[in-house]
Amino acid sequence: MAGKEATVYVLDLGATMGEWNNGRVESDLDYGMRYIWDKIANTMAANRVTLTVGVVGFRTDETNNMLAADNEEEYANISVLKEMGPISIPDLKDLQEKSRPSETSDGDAVSAIAVAAQMLRKHTELKSGKPGKYKRKIVLLTDGQGLISDEDLALVAEGLNESGYDIELVVIGIDFDDADYGFKEEDKSLTKQSNEKILRDLVGLCKDGFVATGAEAIDSLDTPNVKVTKPYKTFTGQLKLGDSEKYPETTICIDVVRYFKTKAAPAPSASSFVPKANQIVSQDGTEISDVPSGSDLDVVRTMRAYTINDPEAVDGRRHIEREDPLLAKGYEYGRSIVAISSSEEDVTVYETKEGFEIIGFIPWHSFDRFLSMGESCITIAQQTNEKAVIALSSLIHALFELETYAIARLVTKENKPPQLLLLSPSITDEMESLIDVPLPFAEDFRLYRFAPLDRVITTSGVVLKVHRDIPKPDLIDAMSAYVDSMDLSSFGKDDEGEPTEYMPIEETYSPILHRINQAIRRRAVQPDEPVAPPAEILIKYSKPPEDLVKESTPKLKALIEAANVKKVEAKVKGKRTRRDQPAPLSGLNVEALLAAPSKRQKISDMNAVPDFKTMIRHIPADIDIKSQATEACLQLGTLIHAHIQNSTGNSQYEPAYEKIGTMRAEMIDIDEPEVYNDFVLNLKERILKGEFGNRRDFFLPFGKKNLGLISNLEAPETSKVEVDEAKQFFRMSLDLPDRSK
Repeated sequence: MAGKEATVYVLDLGATMGEWNNGRVESDLDYGMRYIWDKIANTMAANRVTLTVGVVGFRTDETNNMLAADNEEEYANISVLKEMGPISIPDLKDLQEKSRPSETSDGDAVSAIAVAAQMLRKHTELKSGKPGKYKRKIVLLTDGQGLISDEDLALVAEGLNESGYDIELVVIGIDFDDADYGFKEEDKSLTKQSNEKILRDLVGLCKDGFVATGAEAIDSLDTPNVKVTKPYKTFTGQLKLGDSEKYPETTICIDVVRYFKTKAAPAPSASSFVPKANQIVSQDGTEISDVPSGSDLDVVRTMRAYTINDPEAVDGRRHIEREDPLLAKGYEYGRSIVAISSSEEDVTVYETKEGFEIIGFIPWHSFDRFLSMGESCITIAQQTNEKAVIALSSLIHALFELETYAIARLVTKENKPPQLLLLSPSITDEMESLIDVPLPFAEDFRLYRFAPLDRVITTSGVVLKVHRDIPKPDLIDAMSAYVDSMDLSSFGKDDEGEPTEYMPIEETYSPILHRINQAIRRRAVQPDEPVAPPAEILIKYSKPPEDLVKESTPKLKALIEAANVKKVEAKVKGKRTRRDQPAPLSGLNVEALLAAPSKRQKISDMNAVPDFKTMIRHIPADIDIKSQATEACLQLGTLIHAHIQNSTGNSQYEPAYEKIGTMRAEMIDIDEPEVYNDFVLNLKERILKGEFGNRRDFFLPFGKKNLGLISNLEAPETSKVEVDEAKQFFRMSLDLPDRSK
């Protein structure tokens, strides 16, 4: 369970906090409140009732605190702006209204700290009078311009340090001097110098606390807060070595616990909301007013309905409940559906028993890193079982000394899918453990065959070690030198200036996750102001360090020279005609020589795509480009229709998609988008009308595969299709765009 925390923010609302100083274009209060609002927003985002917040203002026009009744003079001009408790959006808006500079300079900061300490005592004290288990903190924000008394510093510090309460004191001083941070305010008033000393003395008397200048505190906001998650057990039981059913006497059983070691942190997801109505209607039709709410929005809830075709129903469909016996799960089997009723669903379940068993061992060098399938976990012995601790330690040390990994089979719960795991020994000063990663099954592999890079095999089987496609030794050396010059493992500097790792994992933050959190916090605190650009620490590792790039420039130039890299002009799409074909470097146009000189070229099914490209790219001078393109698309379209008509299941869909994509790309190249658009509109109409049978599923991936209409965004000078019209094309409807215009 996450610990309880109670924090009181003590705000200096004196008249001087409304001034603009040191070249800033905002008041000292607004400047310092950046830190306070961010911390409060983080507390709200955590959404935990165990995180409570209180706010106290001093140097206020009014006096409103519990200690003023006994000593009004000492605790004057101190007001409680928010009592201790969870904080919500309405509380935040109320605080923003109250957190404005006053018209007075009266009010003592040390007395305000005493009021905050009393609030913490009252809130965190148990009914028995003993202090509860809380992490208590007071955060003071001030510019140090008011009068601060130093008479009761020791007494106040004693209250903060009292055993069981242990209140941490953090002082954020606007333009306070800080030698470690490198800031010093010039022409500082004697009053502010004295107040800085008093506050530093008070913090020095506390067991836990520190003083920071405002600039340092605000700069610290750029460093994201990494959420600390509680340990989550993925398995609790016995790690077995041996067959416990056949040979129980010789099986080694170790009581272990398995936790997540690495797990992807999800970014916050958005939900749909609508403005909340002032009145709602109950089921009996009566209106219910004054509905309590902490927000102006209501969550949009989704409902799922199950319907079946029924000619006797009013709209041709009949609704059925999810528990209806007519509703059954089905599995695709080719173009058929195999239904399995709920009573027979167990036939699809692979029966397994919960267990964690080692099935063998492999040497370190035989494991390829790409075999790791995802998130890792850590397995340790049950801490209260000394025999288990000794037994697991023996196994870990044996694996480490023999440079061996263990292969294990894990079933976390009964009838759950089994996993194959690779167990690696981990020995540190803090603990001994087994780190595991999931291994793939045969079906998880993606096998690809590529030509080797270090040799060339001719058609006769001769292996060539020297060839124009094989890098020469000088190129290999140049590449090796460049890679070495870009080494990040020791490019960073530690506090003593010694070389260290440039980007440790602990400082490599997820830019997506924290950018979304930054935007949410900003909208929660200041909904009318723009969201600031991402913090530098989030984009720091999106590019190589500039100093390293400069150092490696000579190596890069040597690599370019060794590789004979030359600039190639970018290909201009949509401007190629028969008069400006790209000229081959050799001066010999092989494609033109191979092109058939017949009057009517034909596209064969066996070589459709190359034939189509040849027909488009080598148009005789006496033939119109559009008529040739129309003829080529007509022939290719006939083959596409045949693929769709004759496909068993979706077996011939991919060749059809390839041909459509080729047609689209070539029509863009020769500035004839209308030829493609007419073809694809006709194809969609025929599919939806069922001329090829029930082939609606063929049209579904068109958007993903970019096979839609060619809009005027892609062909500005020749396409008449607007972008919105191109988007509507993907709808499964026969309301096709009117091409007559």
